[in-house]
Amino acid sequence: QVQLVESGGGSVQPGGSLRLSCAASGIAFSGYDMGWYRQGPGKQREVVASITSGGSIKYAVSVLGRFTISRDNAKNLVYLQMNNLKPEDTAVYYCNAHLMTWNLERNSWGQGTQVTVSS
Repeated sequence: QVQLVESGGGSVQPGGSLRLSCAASGIAFSGYDMGWYRQGPGKQREVVASITSGGSIKYAVSVLGRFTISRDNAKNLVYLQMNNLKPEDTAVYYCNAHLMTWNLERNSWGQGTQVTVSS
């Protein structure tokens, strides 16, 4: 059974930092592409950052230069380091695990962790 558990959310002032973690179990973690998504109040879920099984990384333009995604395949963990946080970063942040092969596609989500940026 696939399980993704996010942690590290909280409330910070603008300009502050947080590091989110996502612990994965029940999957062959190193073979999965991992991503962080967020859903702000009244908004659709959007991708924030992704890291493939091969280590290729992409960021949403809105977080470029402020957020850093990384993964530790030995520990089945993916991280999102968030610096210089802004009020518009307020959202529930979700971890995603995605696998696509020639005959199989799997997509799993964590329960989310709240990030609130406010003065």
